[in-house]
Amino acid sequence: MNKLLDKAFKEAARLPESEQEALAQWLLAELRAERQWEEAFARSGDDLSELAEEALAEHRRGETEDLNPEEL
Repeated sequence: MNKLLDKAFKEAARLPESEQEALAQWLLAELRAERQWEEAFARSGDDLSELAEEALAEHRRGETEDLNPEEL
C-alpha cells in the first residue's frame, strides 16, 4: 500500500463507525464500477473499429455533411 492510501485509511479509521461503513460501501462500489468500465471498454475495441470504418466509408461515398454547431 502506498503512503497516501495508508494515510487515507488511517484518517478513515478515526471516523464514526457509520461513516466508515458508508465510506467503505462507496469505495467498493467505485472500484466495481471502474472494473466494469474497463472490462466493457476492452470488449468494445472491435465494435468501435467497425463503427469507425463504417463512418469513413460513408464519408468517402459523400453521404456525410459538415457539422455546423450553429444549427445544433
